[in-house]
Amino acid sequence: MNALWPFLAPVLYLLCAGSALALAGWLLASPNDRGLAAKPVAGALILTAGWALFFIGLGSSAIGTAMALSVANIAWFWALYRFFAHDGRDRIGAIRSVLIVLGFLELLLIALLVLQLIYSEGGSPARSFLSFEMALRALASIGGLVLVHNLYVGASNAARESLRWPAAGLTVLWLYDLNTATVAYLSAAHPDTLLTLRVVPVIVTTALLAIGSLRDGANLRFGPSRYVAFRSFSLLIIGAYLLAMVLVAQGLAYAGGEFARLMQLGFVALAAAAALLVMPSSRLRGWLRVILSKHLFQHRYDYRAEWLRFTDTMGRAGSGASPLRERIVQAVADVTDSPSGLLLVPREDGGLALDTRWQWPQVEVPAEALSTAGVRFFETSRFIVDLDDLRAGRVEAVPAAAHPSWLMDELSAWAMVPLVHYDRLVGIVVLAKPPLTRRLDWEDFDLLGVVGRQLASYLAEQASQDALGEALRFDEFNRRIAFVMHDIKNLASQLSLLARNAERHADKPEFRADMLITLRNSADKLQALLARLGRYGAQGNEALQSVAIEDVLLRLAERYRGQHEVAVVDLTPCMVRVDREGLEQALVHLVQNAIEASDELSPVILRQSCHEGRAVLEIIDSGIGMSAEFVRTRLFKPFHSSKPGGFGIGAFEARELIRGMGGQVDVESREGLGTRFRIALPLAGTAEQLRSLKTTQIEVAQ
Repeated sequence: MNALWPFLAPVLYLLCAGSALALAGWLLASPNDRGLAAKPVAGALILTAGWALFFIGLGSSAIGTAMALSVANIAWFWALYRFFAHDGRDRIGAIRSVLIVLGFLELLLIALLVLQLIYSEGGSPARSFLSFEMALRALASIGGLVLVHNLYVGASNAARESLRWPAAGLTVLWLYDLNTATVAYLSAAHPDTLLTLRVVPVIVTTALLAIGSLRDGANLRFGPSRYVAFRSFSLLIIGAYLLAMVLVAQGLAYAGGEFARLMQLGFVALAAAAALLVMPSSRLRGWLRVILSKHLFQHRYDYRAEWLRFTDTMGRAGSGASPLRERIVQAVADVTDSPSGLLLVPREDGGLALDTRWQWPQVEVPAEALSTAGVRFFETSRFIVDLDDLRAGRVEAVPAAAHPSWLMDELSAWAMVPLVHYDRLVGIVVLAKPPLTRRLDWEDFDLLGVVGRQLASYLAEQASQDALGEALRFDEFNRRIAFVMHDIKNLASQLSLLARNAERHADKPEFRADMLITLRNSADKLQALLARLGRYGAQGNEALQSVAIEDVLLRLAERYRGQHEVAVVDLTPCMVRVDREGLEQALVHLVQNAIEASDELSPVILRQSCHEGRAVLEIIDSGIGMSAEFVRTRLFKPFHSSKPGGFGIGAFEARELIRGMGGQVDVESREGLGTRFRIALPLAGTAEQLRSLKTTQIEVAQ
């Protein structure tokens, strides 16, 4: 420590000087806001910084350093006097007298130091100077401590809050000086170590003064509870309303007349009816919140209350809690007092689709709610879109793909909040207009952005859980199918062997022929079953061929004649390149589902058209319909069946078969209204061009 101290001491004194000058500059920047003692304290801090610089240049026992200390103490006594002016006690005569005496003592010290500079040869006079100097410093320190005690103890409770920190700082400073002077007087020698360490209490004093200045500024800020302010303002309005009622009623009574009492009763009845209509209005409550937040509070939102409400909404659990995705929409809507909202999530083939409605059943949302280009914009910009600004032309940086026409035409739609997780868009919340519509500002954007990022993590976690569960179910399914295929393969081998043995050993030719035919047919069926079980995925091994799509639809309608009405309308003859058996199988799955969801008297409609190189098939029913959540999470997921005993792979197999032919399946459904499956298949010529292009790309890559 002794070796490090010569290097550490200058650093501490530089820190002391720098912090004192910084605090002084901050106090002088706005002295009127820091109290009556701001300028004197700043001056004392500047002189204390000068004492620290003298110490670095001259040392602890130098006369110049001691003189700088006395000058700084005079400044601190003046600052202490101004602290008494905080509550008007600076006019007390005794306080002035003591401060004058303390200032005179410090001036005597300066004069004594000048004499010591003249008679600095050492010996008895030098020791006498030292003893007298330390006695004066001890007296000055004792006087300062007495005044600080009176400053704090004699102050009112309100004033003590402001005087606590400067009183503590000055106490630390003068208590250390008193101890140093006592040790020096008793030892009759300069206590160089104590004089050097004086930088520590000076730094502590500076820190306490800084804390006191900051707390004083904070205590002047009005920060009432938003809940209390809103309730108080509401009660004030109700009181004013009741007072107005009384005044008007008394005025009617004062007017007198034959119908005065009748007029009083009529006015009271009308006023009560108006109160019942207006007071519960959500629009009125929204107006009150906006007015109070705008004119009474520094920020629009009470962030503590908002975060507690958000946590409560997302943390709900149990059978009575809403689904997670509905709570996600509600959590965003609660921030802006929006009455309803939508959640759009990514589709498997790009873009966004409707996932969840929260109290907004009337809005029409297409199958592709947002295109892939719009998704890219939100992923890169994380921009929160104010749709009213777009409609008014106040914002031009948002591309058309980010605000589709169906959303712009829905005038009740207000804002789009992206949910981005690790630079990947996992959803968008569309908010309806609140009862009191306003423009979104920077504070709305900041809070909605933070909430959106937090909610994106909820969605990403749920997606990971779903993917893990589906992978486990597929693993179990694959294990079961492996055993089934193994057993069927063994059976097919045994039947083939039996057929060969019967061909060699059968006695009767007629029986042998029938047996061979039966066994061979059984073997062929088993082999076909094996081929079908292995044909889940992209395309299987079936060859594609050109097929007249209208023939497939007419044949399908004929198949259900006598069971349920299947009507074919708007046929446009065209050729598609598909696996005919696979296409029929996919259509059978979808038509059968439509029949089971429909009433017996409600027909299933098959519609077909050709445009832009594709044949479009539509299977339409007016049955019970499906929710957006069911379509997203269960319709095309294996092992989820709404029918007792169902295996839940019909819709999944239909979509995989269509995809294997280069097609696409979209679904639009509304609960209670019905469902529309839309299948798009490439025409024969288009399919050949795509196949040629893929072949060329593979050859170039190789």
